[in-house]
Amino acid sequence: MPSKISPQAFVDRDALIGEGVTIEPFAFVGPNVKIGDRTWIGPNANIMNRTTIGADCKIFPGAVVGAVPQDLKFADEPTDIIIGNRTIIRECVTIHRATVDRKKTVVGDDCLIMAYVHLAHDVHVGNHVIIA
Repeated sequence: MPSKISPQAFVDRDALIGEGVTIEPFAFVGPNVKIGDRTWIGPNANIMNRTTIGADCKIFPGAVVGAVPQDLKFADEPTDIIIGNRTIIRECVTIHRATVDRKKTVVGDDCLIMAYVHLAHDVHVGNHVIIA
């Protein structure tokens, strides 16, 4: 199944988009982003630099995934964020990249991150977790 990318979305030319991905209008997908098969990126969602999202995920409007951390020591080091398979990230959630302390911010498989949650840098969330 081919991917459906709205002409009103911005997808960086270096982003890797899987099969059957939907990217809605006004979504932003930055450089060094990988989006797994059949994932849905809602309107106005922001997927920023060095983010990997698994297959069958849903990222709702207003979510910001992969922004730089709110840590004054952060100096734009090459750190990552990894979202597992079948994870749902609801409206206005923010999940920040790691610092050099752990190098990765991770959210596991089959998670539900409810609206307005903030997951700070370096956090590691396991599988089958619901956060409200």
